[in-house]
Amino acid sequence: MNLLEQKIVAEGKVLSDSVLKVDSFLNHQIDPKLMKYIGEEFARLFADAGITKILTIESSGIAPSVMAGLSLGVPVVFARKRKSLTLVDNLYSAKVHSFTKNETNEISVSNSYLSEDDVVFVIDDFLANGQAALGLIDIVKQADATLAGVGIVIEKGFQDGGKLIRDQGIRVESLAIIDSLSAGKVTFKEGTTI
Repeated sequence: MNLLEQKIVAEGKVLSDSVLKVDSFLNHQIDPKLMKYIGEEFARLFADAGITKILTIESSGIAPSVMAGLSLGVPVVFARKRKSLTLVDNLYSAKVHSFTKNETNEISVSNSYLSEDDVVFVIDDFLANGQAALGLIDIVKQADATLAGVGIVIEKGFQDGGKLIRDQGIRVESLAIIDSLSAGKVTFKEGTTI
């Protein structure tokens, strides 16, 4: 069992057959040592991909993305979920539905930060139904950039998102793949080697 899986077992809370709460180390309080490990793993997996930018979505994708960017020596761009007074023109945008929050957001990235010359690595904290990752992939396409692949901290392997993205021929690397959350217990997919 890898370090991330150990942390999920020790501190994750199964709220239902489809919801895992990991706010003690990933998406509310952040464990910097774990984020460093995650960033180094993503950098190792995509070391030969020629990545020039990492793209994520606010806010839970930022910590692992920054650590991966540090390890790869590339900038991190995050898609904003809310419009700001300074981010109004020349945007790449996509609509993303969150099943956890049951809301749809329009995510946006300034076209100043992604271009056709970029090789982009998409990172997010969770992959369940795939909507956030697909929205980020759409933004990469709008920029005419090259997609290196998608890095996911925790994938819910029992939901459709991973298959949906992989079926498009996109490389997806998940650091922990959950096979089941039934009976209040986390079961990982066998063969996860990271």
